[in-house]
Amino acid sequence: MKALAYLCLGLCALVFGCRKEYEVLVPYQFVSLPGAGLFSTTTRRAMEGVYAVTNGADRFGSQVALKWTYTLEGADTTFFLSIFTGQDAAFFNMEGRPDSDSLVLAGFWRKLVNTETGQARLTLQVRRNGQTRVYSGRLTPGDTLSLEGAYGDNTAQPTRPLTLLYQRPLNPAPYEILAHRAGGRTSDLLPVSENSIDMIKLASRLGATGVEIDVRYTKDGVPILYHDNKLNLRLIQKNGLIGAVEEYTYQQLSAHVRLINGEKIPTLEEALETVIANTTLRFVWLDTKYIGPMDKVQAIQQTYRQRAIQARRDLRIVIGLPSTEAVEAYRALANKENTPILCELDTAVTRSLNARIWAPRWTLGPQTAEVKAMQAENRTVFVWTLDEPQFIQQYISEGQFDGILSNYSTLVAYYHYTRQP
Repeated sequence: MKALAYLCLGLCALVFGCRKEYEVLVPYQFVSLPGAGLFSTTTRRAMEGVYAVTNGADRFGSQVALKWTYTLEGADTTFFLSIFTGQDAAFFNMEGRPDSDSLVLAGFWRKLVNTETGQARLTLQVRRNGQTRVYSGRLTPGDTLSLEGAYGDNTAQPTRPLTLLYQRPLNPAPYEILAHRAGGRTSDLLPVSENSIDMIKLASRLGATGVEIDVRYTKDGVPILYHDNKLNLRLIQKNGLIGAVEEYTYQQLSAHVRLINGEKIPTLEEALETVIANTTLRFVWLDTKYIGPMDKVQAIQQTYRQRAIQARRDLRIVIGLPSTEAVEAYRALANKENTPILCELDTAVTRSLNARIWAPRWTLGPQTAEVKAMQAENRTVFVWTLDEPQFIQQYISEGQFDGILSNYSTLVAYYHYTRQP
């Protein structure tokens, strides 16, 4: 009965979560200059933590979690500050301003459950006995870090007060925050398309420590990233092509198809190269959407696992087995060495494959006994695809799962980082 209840809740979320198509424009243009502002490594580390929200609590909740991330472009490193809230799946993406000689951050905020967005501007300061001063890089007993500034709606200049006061460090426990479709869904009106190179680069700023990507084959056997079984206007710009992606060669798709936000459909190799070269992501879940041999995907997995080792990256690349067809394709491989897998089927199948990761659907419920039994066998357990706030909070607070796959990685990040022992 419990499993049925969770399934019903999941179906309700799916049905009532649907909404009309709108457009949300990012109201702030990131300059993406390396070393912007005066935020040193020491300063960034000091800033990370859980903050109380005083001014702005009615819009963003009573507390938030601050986490720095960065992307790489060759020798250049660009840092971003993410602020995760528990209200309406809201988040902030901020950067240090290169035109400022103080610790000023600018960026945008967004609520994923609706179309609300706007600009924000904050200054890092120190509070002591009701007085504020500019942060100098050192804290003395009695000092409290604060971020003080304003936010606005849409493209309006920030004028509404926003104040964040440092409370405690982030929860340090290891946890995988896995972002669905490389970072988020196109239907959630993010500035880049799902399963795109740009989405992979954005994922960590949305809280993700890892990504799930959907793998299909083209007509000429090239593994690519694409979720749906057909070309459709939900995912791509209008171009006259119809039917399954498997009916077209990679060259045809590359020449004629653009994702909703203008990107090309990437190959699996391009996606994994991006993860290694441009991000700090530590987990990639290759979701098997194709039906057929697995040898090409296995070969690419092994190549990029070696690339990660050479780059001194702690990165796991795992082939997901969501169906009996995928299981049979895996069993048919001539050589299964160095082929990490994740099984979404029941525990018996997971054990028979000796899969080191079990990933049940969230609508089956917490399955506490099964989760503990699998973990006792030194297996990792994830749950998917969980977007309901109350169940994200429950699953994290109960501390059973090792990670959550979600379209709202910002919410998973919030509940994980703010969790107290």
